[in-house]
Amino acid sequence: MFSQAEENYLKNIYALQNEEYKAVSTNLLAEKMKTKASSVTDMLKKLAVKDLVDYKKYQGVSLTEKGEKTALKVIRKHRLWEYFLVEKLLYNWEEVHDIAEQLEHIKSETLINNLESFLHFPKFDPHGDPIPDKNGRVPISNAICLLDLKVGNIGILNSVKDSSKSFLNYLNKKNIALGDRMKIIDIEDFDNSIHIETRTHRLVLSKDVAKNLYLKHFK
Repeated sequence: MFSQAEENYLKNIYALQNEEYKAVSTNLLAEKMKTKASSVTDMLKKLAVKDLVDYKKYQGVSLTEKGEKTALKVIRKHRLWEYFLVEKLLYNWEEVHDIAEQLEHIKSETLINNLESFLHFPKFDPHGDPIPDKNGRVPISNAICLLDLKVGNIGILNSVKDSSKSFLNYLNKKNIALGDRMKIIDIEDFDNSIHIETRTHRLVLSKDVAKNLYLKHFK
């Protein structure tokens, strides 16, 4: 059994490693965890003793096999609860993250396996993030960042990298949701903002917004 704090660290290290950081720096992890670098260092030492991370001072931290397995269990629970809240309790996608943050620390694997079965084994959560199965296998989405597409490309919005309430509320105001068809109309040379067309309207998205949107089935 691991504490909630330990599980949160493992989950966030996993997320940063998935952003192509082979070894995550203490300062980067502290920024993501919204805490002091000294506190991060103390926790990493504890996790290293439990063989959950490989940590070397000034060289960053990475998950061990045991640490990755534990992180994926937490992520699986989080995303299954988000799916449940949206699909069965009819929460909006911007409302579920904070609730799932609490539910993800439930220890009963039987409960989570039953929840997954009850939900008919979903592969992706309401934000388009893949849901690991009980063996830690993660579905592949093959989605491509909006920033990497070109003028004339057409795709379906498949996932959002930023699932914060403020970002999802922004998308709601712009009438953007998963499953929307998007066509890239123009890209500004000055600031890389992107003009897109959906089935219902046209709008301009900043680079900061576009980097968080992922599309698939594009052409």
